[in-house]
Amino acid sequence: MKIAIIPARGGSKRIKNKNIKDFCGKPIISYAIDSAINSNIFDRVIVSTNSKEIMDIAIECGAEVPNLRSESLSDDFATTLDVMSYEVKKLDLDDDTIVCCIYPTTPLLKPEFLRLGLEKIPKNAYCFSACAFNSNPLRGFFIKDNKLILLDRKFEFSRTQDIEAMYYDAGQFYFGYAVNFANKQSIFSEDSTLVVLPEISVVDINTNDDWEIAEIKYKILCKQ
Repeated sequence: MKIAIIPARGGSKRIKNKNIKDFCGKPIISYAIDSAINSNIFDRVIVSTNSKEIMDIAIECGAEVPNLRSESLSDDFATTLDVMSYEVKKLDLDDDTIVCCIYPTTPLLKPEFLRLGLEKIPKNAYCFSACAFNSNPLRGFFIKDNKLILLDRKFEFSRTQDIEAMYYDAGQFYFGYAVNFANKQSIFSEDSTLVVLPEISVVDINTNDDWEIAEIKYKILCKQ
């Protein structure tokens, strides 16, 4: 069995009602639900939420909401793994059930990215979405007490093309087995695998500026 779980709490602070805010004509969570359903790889698509409003919208979009999540798992301190562990245990899934955590604000996520993730799940770890840094952070620096501190001086004069590419978590999805999520096994291990996404398909939506960038990217992708 393969299950998608979309964690979508109510009460977002920086962007009001972020998980159900209108994005190019539809609640933003509907895009994650549609991608999961249209990938044709999941037996169930479940939304985990503490909000009745989000629950109603999720069900209308074709997802299941078996129960409302407790408030203790819906505050600012609850991690993704806390929520996923809770849901996996609540669903009483077999250890070898394939589970995919999909974030609710992923309007650029294509069904084919999920299909790729399914193909690449390792035995005892996760497969997650990643993206290459545009500017390699090895040439970056800190500012402390108004003083510049290079991250690594040996790269000070290196050309970007001469430095090995670095990647970051794209924050779109995490594939793993139920036992991994239940035990809160670290997602970022040496055994984990990646689906590297193009930069145009990635945006981490935390501010209104991020939201506007996501809408611009979405409109560009729709024209391709």
